[in-house]
Amino acid sequence: MSEIYDITIIGGGPAGMFAGFYSGLRGAKVQIIESLSQLGGQVSALYPEKYIHDVAGFMGIKATDLIDHLQKQVEQLPIDIRLNEIVTNLSQQKSDFEITTNRGNYQSKAVIVATGVGAFSPRRLAVEGADKLENKHVFYTIPDPERFRDKTVLIAGGGDSAIDTALMLEKVAKHVYLMHRRSQFRGMEHSVKLLERSTVELLTPYLLKQIELADDQLLLTMKEVKGEHLLQKQVDDVVVNYGFISNNKTIRQWDIQPEQQHRMFTVDRQMKTNVPLVYAIGDGVDYDGKLDLIATAFAEGPMAVSAIMKELYPDRRGPLHSTSMEL
Repeated sequence: MSEIYDITIIGGGPAGMFAGFYSGLRGAKVQIIESLSQLGGQVSALYPEKYIHDVAGFMGIKATDLIDHLQKQVEQLPIDIRLNEIVTNLSQQKSDFEITTNRGNYQSKAVIVATGVGAFSPRRLAVEGADKLENKHVFYTIPDPERFRDKTVLIAGGGDSAIDTALMLEKVAKHVYLMHRRSQFRGMEHSVKLLERSTVELLTPYLLKQIELADDQLLLTMKEVKGEHLLQKQVDDVVVNYGFISNNKTIRQWDIQPEQQHRMFTVDRQMKTNVPLVYAIGDGVDYDGKLDLIATAFAEGPMAVSAIMKELYPDRRGPLHSTSMEL
């Protein structure tokens, strides 16, 4: 614990990665601590093949490519990356913070929490027998679209992730169904228009009620929502995009407990929590006007870093424009 960091970023998703890069640009001594075995957070773990459309400069960029770009950006600067480390406690030690992980202890003058909504797992299909078919015929993530080449696939879900998955698999699959429990989809308008012009067959409003395995194919029975009509389809695979379930119980065990509302950190416009020199950014924060976009999270990191550097080093003059920064 002889080394003292200016900024410790807890969480290595897109928000944490860019905040780390910006911290390095500002000359801070910084580390990023990530509980998973790779950077990227839920973007890497849950939808690596999904296309992201809210990042400036890209009409659409595959999630795994975005993380690769961010990692190369981070690697340009002397930033300590700690993977497979879970922060089990955050406590105050005199004027600094002590960060305890499953691998060691660290000291830091300031902390940025970028953990999103905590540990996460996909929301699973509530249909009898689905668990036995997981990773054989029922999938919650798509590590490789080629797995579905020339297959008949049903996507379950109605948000951006489900629509993007359907449009992505349309290019390789024999046929794609998209089943949603509502008549209208909740995705971005542009994505919905692409869906309507695609060959994806829409099944609405239905819920999946039964899965039967026969001759290495699935016989699916769907029931009309608020109706009695039953619909059957035979497919090779099902991909479920019902979102994910989060759990931030590890954070709740920390000595320092920044104020939360509905499991979201309450921050001001500079991303400050109610604990001095503890900031929070990304999916796990809430404030008036908050948009749950990666683009928003990318802006929150520099705001938090700038506020920290002004507090730690008030005599330093921060950059006026991004063009004045040099690597």
